[in-house]
Formats: sequence, C-alpha cells, structure tokens
Amino acid sequence: MNGQEKPLAAPLTVAALLAEMGLAERRVAVEVNREIVPRSRHGELELKDNDRVEVVFAIGGGSKWW
Repeated sequence: MNGQEKPLAAPLTVAALLAEMGLAERRVAVEVNREIVPRSRHGELELKDNDRVEVVFAIGGGSKWW
C-alpha cells in the first residue's frame, strides 16, 4: 500500500480496507494495480494477493475565479 507491503489477515474489499485504516468517511481516491477504482465499486472490489493499492487524499482548493 502506497509503496509499502501490508499483509492482510483476510480477503478485504476496498471499502473494508479503508474502514480498517480509519478512512471510510474521508475523501480519498483509490487505485488498484494502476487503475482508479470508482467509489461506487469500493464495496464490491475484493483485494487479492500482490495487488498494488494507492490511496490518495483529496485536498480542497484549486483555482480562484475572478
């Protein structure tokens, strides 16, 4: 996960992993094996051995318009 190995005790969905990490309610983007996983699929996508998971925090801000 994010460049570091993290053994999983049991098969987990992306949603369960985020809950385990305390990120269930946070605005994050999740990528599994270099493919973005839509939030609508977090509850159904089960992680497998050797999957590469990246979790990125969404940060507010951006351009100001005048």
